[in-house]
Amino acid sequence: MNKNALWNLSYGVYIVSVWDKERPTGCVVNCAMQITADPETVAISISHDNYTNQCIEKTGKFAITVLPQNTDPSIIGTFGFKTGKDVNKFDSVGYEIKNDMPVVKDGCAYLICDVINKMETDTHTVFLGKVLDVDFITQEEPMTYSYYHKVIKGRSPKNAPTYIAPKGSQEVTPPEKRATYVCGICGYEYTGDVPFEDLPEDYTCPICDQPKSEFIKKE
Repeated sequence: MNKNALWNLSYGVYIVSVWDKERPTGCVVNCAMQITADPETVAISISHDNYTNQCIEKTGKFAITVLPQNTDPSIIGTFGFKTGKDVNKFDSVGYEIKNDMPVVKDGCAYLICDVINKMETDTHTVFLGKVLDVDFITQEEPMTYSYYHKVIKGRSPKNAPTYIAPKGSQEVTPPEKRATYVCGICGYEYTGDVPFEDLPEDYTCPICDQPKSEFIKKE
């Protein structure tokens, strides 16, 4: 069974945001879907281990920002590979208030929802939301999950519904006869023109902001 074939299902890349008392927080999700058109309802899947899950439970609300293809990778790194328990994620990411909810500025659309039902699985909560407000932010092309993997070459966070643990035996054939370096935290593969060894020591992963020392050489 090749679980990677599941990537062919239609997914996007989104930021789900919510209030944590007086501060905004949130996480990356790839499972957000419209359930009905009248009334407008959507569903999202949030890991039990995500701090965002607790905040949605407490407030009964959530917002979804649809990310475009040209999203700054650091936004995905901040919301996908750091926890709101320890980091004020919106300190480094611009946002605005829509219908009393925080929405990432660098999105192409947003939705504001009230939780009206939920379903529990072993690892995730599926929240059903009634759409209170929805609109475009820009006319940029939305990012798909396939684009994130194939073009940006990002890896899913461990709490993502579609996360597949990498196999130690998997090898990536580099386009050139030089070593390939992969971030050991988020799986980002460096493909820049400058050899990785020649990058400055203060280089950080564009996805999760980890230092150069966290990259692993793949022969």
